[in-house]
Amino acid sequence: MSEKTTIKSTGGDTIDGEIDGSLEVRDVHFTYPGKEDPVLKGVSFKLDNEKNRVVALCGTSGCGKSSLISLIERWYDPAQGSVFFNGRNIKELDPRWYHKHVAIVQQEPILFSGSIGENITYGLDLDGKSQAEIETMIDDACRQASAYDFIHDLDLFPHVYDTVVGERGIKLSGGQKQRVAIARALIRKPKLLLLDEATSALDTESEAQVQKAIDVLIQSG
Repeated sequence: MSEKTTIKSTGGDTIDGEIDGSLEVRDVHFTYPGKEDPVLKGVSFKLDNEKNRVVALCGTSGCGKSSLISLIERWYDPAQGSVFFNGRNIKELDPRWYHKHVAIVQQEPILFSGSIGENITYGLDLDGKSQAEIETMIDDACRQASAYDFIHDLDLFPHVYDTVVGERGIKLSGGQKQRVAIARALIRKPKLLLLDEATSALDTESEAQVQKAIDVLIQSG
């Protein structure tokens, strides 16, 4: 049985030089804290730094796909085995530094009750950047996420990026929330983008819109 460990939010190494985004999962075993049945038993795979490479994890519900994503995000540590990013064990890396280079879009994205712009830039270090630079960054991320057009529909969002989305993004549709979440991930220019069943909870039309945004992103690199 795994014991819960505290993962500190700061402290650890950073990597100087080029970050290639390579990932390796090596002989990973994992059981959720307080549970007895293991979720992952000896999982291993390696992804090189080939640009625009897409890898899909396939399997039945409950087979451990989301659990593996949680370990890559380092929400948990494996009971055995290791996860490597850019050739380094992620346990050795500063979590804040690591999460600048890894982003995730989940099945149910979490939006906060602020504006669209605040949600997209949430947690981003904007020190030293002018308002014009920030707006350009938001524009670019929204175009990549196929969110730019609906956000600039003044009939729906007269305040554009200053539009308040409501608690958990209640004023946005499912597809709109997902595209805002994708823009929030992309504005960080991550070396590794994780999509955890990002379209599975959407209706057919919204799923098609979000999938189009993902396809454009893959092609653009």
